[in-house]
Amino acid sequence: MIVSIGEPMVEFNQTRPGERTYLQGYGGDTSNMVIAAARSGARSAYITRVGDDEFGRMLLELWKREDVDTRWVTVDRDAPTGAYFVTHGPTGHVFSYLRSGSAASRMRPQDLPDLKKATYVHASGISMAISAFACDTVLVAFEGAKGRVAFDSNLRLKLWPLERAREMIRRAAAMADYFFPSLEDAQALSGKPSPEENLAWAHNLGAKTVFLKLGPDGVIVSDGKRRERLPGLEVKAVDATGAGDCFCGAALARLAAGDTIWEAARYANAAAALATTGFGAVDPLPREAAVRCMI
Repeated sequence: MIVSIGEPMVEFNQTRPGERTYLQGYGGDTSNMVIAAARSGARSAYITRVGDDEFGRMLLELWKREDVDTRWVTVDRDAPTGAYFVTHGPTGHVFSYLRSGSAASRMRPQDLPDLKKATYVHASGISMAISAFACDTVLVAFEGAKGRVAFDSNLRLKLWPLERAREMIRRAAAMADYFFPSLEDAQALSGKPSPEENLAWAHNLGAKTVFLKLGPDGVIVSDGKRRERLPGLEVKAVDATGAGDCFCGAALARLAAGDTIWEAARYANAAAALATTGFGAVDPLPREAAVRCMI
């Protein structure tokens, strides 16, 4: 089972730049990841908190539809479910968050379930950045994990200062069997410009396998001895909001199915490309049959 820790959110995505029309959907990087994994055939579960509100109920219904195990989702009667808006312009998509004091930010290490049966334990930089308590929860989960640890950097400097992000992401990446930084994140965290330097930086942190995500240019996979670069696939992209999360979920699903890291990367590269062909973080996440047609 793939188990992720983080914050789900309700999404409002601008469908046309400059217009006041928003498509309601769902987001939160870790929620996107477990749904992407489930759509690629994996068993997945989520550890989080949602508010006792309409947004929280909508998310619980979403996970039920997507076959995501919610036994470790807590309903918090004293804090709201987070939400965010996505606007689109010349420089890409921009996120505006309504998440301060959210239910998920109130996660505590003592709330963690027994994760001994989890094959993969996953979290992200956002999971750690939403509060000091949530950061501690992720680190404790990673330290106690019996299965493989997967970590996506997902750097959001609106949530925490760069120096703290560097230190906490360093600690998490040091425990990662699979590390999923984007090149942009890695450059900000390492201060180094090239993909090769950032692969070396990631391995030097302690990460065993690195999937360096290059956006539309594909991905570089490295196990510290061998590297393979996969080019991006041509699709009619309209919104890249959940593509990186999709890559992570699809890769973990294939690893759980027994693929090598190289095979998992090829599958995830195609899945992430397809995830950009519709608006929103969840609706465009592809199912296995569609991905197989791309590879």
